[in-house]
Formats: sequence, structure tokens, C-alpha cells
Amino acid sequence: MAIEGGKIIATGETKQMQQAYVGNLNIDAQGKYIYPGFIDAHAHFLAYGQSLGAVDLKGTKSWPDVLKKLAAFKKNKSGNDTTWITGQGWDQNDWPDKRFPSKSGLDSLFPNNPVVLSRIDGHAVIANQKALDLAGIRPYDSIKGGEILVQDSALTGVLIDNATQLVFKQIPMPTEAEATEALLKAQQNCFAAGLTSLQDMGEDTILIPLLDSLQKAGSLKMRLYVLLLDKKANFDYLLKKGIIKTDYLHVPGFKVFADGALGSRGACLLQPYSDDSTSYGFLLSSKAHYDSVAKFIYKHHFQMATHAIGDSAVRTMLKIYAKYLKGPNDRRWRIEHAQIVNPADLHYFKDNQIIASMQPTHATSDMYWAETRLGPERIKNAYINKTLLEQCGYLPLGTDFPVEDISPIKTFYAAVFRRDASGFPKDGFQIENALTRQEALQGMTIWAAKAAFEDKEKGSLEPGKFADFVVTDKDLMQADVEDILKTRILMTFIGGQKVFDRSGRPILR
Repeated sequence: MAIEGGKIIATGETKQMQQAYVGNLNIDAQGKYIYPGFIDAHAHFLAYGQSLGAVDLKGTKSWPDVLKKLAAFKKNKSGNDTTWITGQGWDQNDWPDKRFPSKSGLDSLFPNNPVVLSRIDGHAVIANQKALDLAGIRPYDSIKGGEILVQDSALTGVLIDNATQLVFKQIPMPTEAEATEALLKAQQNCFAAGLTSLQDMGEDTILIPLLDSLQKAGSLKMRLYVLLLDKKANFDYLLKKGIIKTDYLHVPGFKVFADGALGSRGACLLQPYSDDSTSYGFLLSSKAHYDSVAKFIYKHHFQMATHAIGDSAVRTMLKIYAKYLKGPNDRRWRIEHAQIVNPADLHYFKDNQIIASMQPTHATSDMYWAETRLGPERIKNAYINKTLLEQCGYLPLGTDFPVEDISPIKTFYAAVFRRDASGFPKDGFQIENALTRQEALQGMTIWAAKAAFEDKEKGSLEPGKFADFVVTDKDLMQADVEDILKTRILMTFIGGQKVFDRSGRPILR
């Protein structure tokens, strides 16, 4: 592969290439395996960077286990100030007692510090009384598109979906220096995982100038596709600016939230939850709102992506999309997650060329309890990656990090073998919806690029495209299933520049 000016200019057999080109720098991959730079088609870049400084609650086995981690954090924390304490990653579905926890232990442990701990999916939190007081939340309050959980007329501290924003609004915005530090830390972890491009699903306009300035300065080398959140200020910003496109930054549209998450029973279902006959979940805004947003986005030729997990939310958004797309088109509007799709609604994807953007590790994280939520029949309509690929023609794959691990190798493994990291279940979860190795690799490269209108510039190793690639020590196309998760990223390149080297050799500037 010959590279000049950050792009691939030719590929071919070794002898042929050595005769045709003389390089200023020659790198021998020593028989290892080279793939296009991996693209995460659904991630939260700044949130991931910020999570690196939060209390990590992933893998906790119970609410007392969470409190134990927090007590250790408090013991090691310098000073006794009243700053906010954040944590991320708890999941009551992994605990013996699968009910939502209550805040009393948090209140005892942190009487002065406001504390907010996000559930693994980010669609529910538990906050202590100090945080609730700062947000002005009372037991009798209610909010559209969210829930404030109460027990015996007292706040439990659990807030779901839109209610979480009442607390998050009270947390001071990071300074430019803090945001920069978080982004650069996140970037290094991504490079080590073989990621060269990210599709950041939901930011505010305030972040865009910072990303652009860091990229122009050369400190932020990650290529970023960013969709703005569903807010008037963001609509006004992009309407004035127009679609932003550089070699490193692409801001073509908007991310909308239709519902919440299955694990917190915020996903909007057509029929009640199997483990709670009183609950259908809920839409986060009115159907009229989603229609007006789609109308605006369509009129101004922006791209639209919608978080929709429950079958009712998916149906609502598919019908609204179809109203404006009206059949074959090249708008590349997306449904993010599409975790439960009623079979009667599958045709909307094909008829209107709507993209299903999937996260394979969601299936292998949720499989232990998802059937409890949905029942034995409806679970068959969930996490249907292969079925949606057949409708859409291509399937971009991501992780939703920091909800899931950032590793694209784990994405590949979950997509192809439908197992968790321990190898469970041996025959794969709903294995009929597994992807082939080729499809999974395409989902993390060329199909992810296509979903972002970037397939002419990245996603494959071809002349004219960016020289973004990774070197691995195993062949993902041939390695035994037991060896896939042992795959190591040896080097990562962006624009022909080495940005990660596992050997510790100096990175070329």
C-alpha cells in the first residue's frame, strides 16, 4: 500500500509496489493483518471521556456493592468539599434483587456532596437527597417523558429518562480545559482499540468549535461525525452554518430520542411489559414534535437519526420517516438501536431505505433478562441484526460507548457468534440473527462509513481514500472463535500517520 498526502495512492503485490514507488518511510507489517480503520457507528465521545473520571460501577453485584465502591472512593478522595460526585454503569438486572435501589445509603454516605449515578444505559439515574434538593425535585412532581419514582410518598432517588435532566442540569458544565482533557484521554483509548472514526450521537453546538480547533491544532486526530441534539439552539446553529464538513469533522444533522431503554422499562412498547402489566414505557415527546422535527430536517436536507428501542417507538418513527421520505431516496435517515421491531413494520426500512444502526453487544448484555421484559414470543423480534440487514441492504455497527465497551473486536465477536465474553451461550443467543464475519467487518468499516455519507473517503483500503488502517495480530476472517477476543491491535494509523503502537515504538509526528 502506497500512501501520499494522507491518502492511499495505490495497492498491489509487494514486488510490483516496491518497483513502482520509493517511500520516504517504509513500514513492514511483518505478515500481520491489516484492516480499514474501525468505525464506531454509534458512540458518545465526550461522555466516554468524562466517564473515565467518574466512579466505575460496571460489574457491581448488588446495591451494597455499589455503596462499597463509593465508600472506597470517598476514603481516597482528597478534601471534604461539596463537589458533585458522578458514577456510571450500575444495572439492577444483574443483581439478586432486581428492583431499583433507594437512595438512603447514598444520603448517609454523602450528606454534603450531590451524587448522581447513571444506570448502564444512561436512561435512569439514582441521586442522593442533596442532588434532588439542588434540582428542586419533590415527591409530588411529574414530568412528561420521564418518571420520578416514589415509595411511601418519599423520593427513592431514581429518575428515568427526561426526569434525569432535572439533576444533570445542575452539574456545572466542564471548562474548556476539562473537556479537552476528557476528549484526548478518550481518543488514546480509542486508538488503542483500533478506532479511527467515531459517529458521535448527540452533542450540543457548544462542543463543535472546540472539536474543530483541536483537530486543526493536530491534537485531536480522531475523525468525528457528529449529530446535534434535538434542541432549538442546535437547529438554529446548523441552519445558519449549513452542513459542516472537513477531513476530520462532519456535522450533517440531528439525533432525536423517541423513547428510553428496555432495562429501565422506558422503551415504548405496543403491548405491556411482560414483567409489569401496568407499563408500556413511553415516548419522550409528542408524535407532533417528532413530525415537526422530521419536516424541518427533510426541508433543509439534513440527516436524521432517532433513538428508538421499543416496537411502538420504532413504529412511530418509521411511519413519520415514511411520510417525508416517500419511498426510495438517498437521505440515509437512521433508526438507532431498533432493538424491538414488530414484523409488520419491517417493510418500512426497505421501502424507504431507512438505515438500522445496530450495537451487537447490546444483545449479549441484555440476553440474560430481556425475555423477562418481553416474553417468549416478543423476544424473537428483538436484536434482529440479520433480519434488518436483509431489509436495509447494509448495517452500520457500533457500541453506544460508554454504555458498552469501546472494543470493535467485541462488536465483531458479538455480531458473529452472539456470545458474551465468557463464551455464553455456547450456541449463541438467537443465532439465526448472527452476521457472517464479512458482514460484521463491513458493519464496522464501509457500511458505517456509508451510513454517514463517507463511504467515498473511508471504510475500505482503496486508492483515493484516507489511509486509515489498523494492524492486528490475528486474522478476524479465519481465527478460531476462542481466539477472536484475544486479538490485539498492534498499530493504528490515521491519514498514514501512526497514532498508536502497542510495542511502544515512538509515534511518528
